[in-house]
Amino acid sequence: MAKFNLYSEDSNRSPLFRLWRKFRSNHPALVGLWLFSALTILAIVAPLVSPYGVNQQHADALLLPPSWHQAGDVRFILGTDDLGRDILSRLMNGATYTFGLSIVAALVTTLLGVILGTLAGSSKGLKSSILNHLLDITLAIPSLLLAIIIIAVLGPGLMNTVWAIIFALLPQHIHSIRNLVVSELSKDYIIAFKLDGASRWKILVRGILPNIYEHIVVIFTMALSTAILDIAALGFLKLGAQPPSTEWGAILAENLNLIYLAPWTVGLPGVLLFLAVLSTNLVGDGLREALKKRKAD
Repeated sequence: MAKFNLYSEDSNRSPLFRLWRKFRSNHPALVGLWLFSALTILAIVAPLVSPYGVNQQHADALLLPPSWHQAGDVRFILGTDDLGRDILSRLMNGATYTFGLSIVAALVTTLLGVILGTLAGSSKGLKSSILNHLLDITLAIPSLLLAIIIIAVLGPGLMNTVWAIIFALLPQHIHSIRNLVVSELSKDYIIAFKLDGASRWKILVRGILPNIYEHIVVIFTMALSTAILDIAALGFLKLGAQPPSTEWGAILAENLNLIYLAPWTVGLPGVLLFLAVLSTNLVGDGLREALKKRKAD
């Protein structure tokens, strides 16, 4: 005899599981998630698994094409540059800088954005008005241009680039989180919390944050995509990572004069940048679609 169940299995599932079920039904987003995970793992283990040192030179192997080319060498799968350095090893280590530091920058920006955005959304009066006007002014400046201005103050360098991107992306996060908090504060369940005598901290922790954390994840993916492009762009402009750094933008800038002689030295880091941004955008779009479908249900 079948066991009686008052509630269906779907209704007992957690919101996170239902979000995952909607997300995995989107096949491009799932492919993006696998690619994103692979790049994340590569950024962590690259220094341990790269076949050669990033600056190790091979005098007998200058400008070798990839191994599948007729003139290639199986020792260097993706070929070498004009100094005989293994491109595969440099690109693998570059994932730690371009992709890994982008994740760090996006995480720090999201954390600060949640804290400051929540404070901005819960404040009222003159303080809130001044903050909103400052955010509007800052949002009128593109993030890359704002990062270049900050780099001009801090000076070139990879770590200064990370801080510049954090400060450049922070106003967008504060503005987005503030709008989410203001929207939640106007809902009936928050009014019920207040009538029940809940403190501001309890309203924030048990009321607002559990209902906006999915949006925060989407905001994080958008910040990560921007951070990848900005770190690479600043490296390409020689304002960020400096040669002989293996950051992908710096590799592009260093090998730009070889684009006709050895196009693989420029094309391969460009492909990796494309895949990193594509995977992040696919995951972000998949999360947004999953949120819409779950709310529609």
